[in-house]
Amino acid sequence: MKLIIQIPCYNEEKTLPVTLKDIPRNYEGIKKVEILIINDGSTDKTVEVAKKAGVNHVVSFTKNKGLAESFTAGIDACLRLGADIIVNTDGDNQYNGRDIEKLIKPILAGEADVVVGDRNVNAIQHFSFIKKKLQSIGSWMIRQMSGTNIPDVTSGFRAFSRDAALRLNVISRFTYTLETIIQAGKSNIALTHVPIQINPPLRPSRLFRSIRSYIKRSLATITRIYALYEPMKFFFIIGGTIFGVGFIVSMRFLYFFIIRQGEGHIQSLILSAVLMIVGFQVIMIGLLSDIISANRRLLEDILYRIRKMELKKDK
Repeated sequence: MKLIIQIPCYNEEKTLPVTLKDIPRNYEGIKKVEILIINDGSTDKTVEVAKKAGVNHVVSFTKNKGLAESFTAGIDACLRLGADIIVNTDGDNQYNGRDIEKLIKPILAGEADVVVGDRNVNAIQHFSFIKKKLQSIGSWMIRQMSGTNIPDVTSGFRAFSRDAALRLNVISRFTYTLETIIQAGKSNIALTHVPIQINPPLRPSRLFRSIRSYIKRSLATITRIYALYEPMKFFFIIGGTIFGVGFIVSMRFLYFFIIRQGEGHIQSLILSAVLMIVGFQVIMIGLLSDIISANRRLLEDILYRIRKMELKKDK
C-alpha cells in the first residue's frame, strides 16, 4: 500500500520545512510513503528547500495557476506514481501532520473513499467571528446541495482512495474544496470526516484578499457547481419564480377585467405575458441542461475508465 502526501506550494520556502518536519514517515498498514509538492509558479526558493528536505517528487508550473489547478495536477501526478492513497495538505503548516494517520484510517478500513479533516472552525481562536459564521453558513449550504454531512467543507486536509481520485474532475479555478464534496455526494462516493487539530498560523491566508472577495468568489463557485450538478432544480427554481410572478400579475389584471376596469391595466397584461414566457423558457433551458448533465455523467464514467486503463499501461 503506497501513500503519497501532496502539498500545493506558492512561495513557501519559509514554511515548507516546518510542514515537512511535522509529517510522519511511518503509518500502520502503509508500506511506502512519498511526498510530492506542486510548485505553483513560486518566485522564491521553494523547490530548492523542498529537495533539500528530501521531497520525493516535484511538479512545477512556470506561472501561478491557483489552488484548484495545483490540486488537480498533484492528484494526476500521484496517480501516475502509483499512489493507493493520496493525502492533500497545505504548505503553510496549518494542519497537524500527525493527523494524517486519522485521515487514512477509514480508507484502510474500507469505510470511506474520501476523508475530510474537520478543524472545528468555531473553536479556532485566530478566526474572526464573521469568518466563523461565513464558514458555518457555507458548510451548511454545501451539505444541503451535496447530501453529505461534512461539517468543515473548506478544509483542505483530505485523503482520497485511488478509485475516488480517478473519479475527480475539478472545473473551478478558485478552489477544489467545495466542488469535490458536491461531486463526491452526487457520485455516491463514500465520504466521511474526522476531527483534526491545526497549528498556529505562520502567515496570513493567500486564498482571498478580503472577506468580501471570499464571499463573492465562493458564491459564484457554489452557484456554478450547483447549476452543473443539479441543472433541472436550479433552472426550475429560477424559471418557476419568474413564471409565478407573471401569473400573479395576470391574476391582478383578470381581477380588474372582471370588475370592468381592465382598460387601465393593459401594461400589467403585457408584463405578465413577458414574465410567463421568460419563465417558461428558463424551465425549458433546465430540461435541456438536465439532458446535457446526463451526457456529462456518461463522459465522466468514460474518462474514469480511460484513466484507469492508461494507468495500468504505465505500470
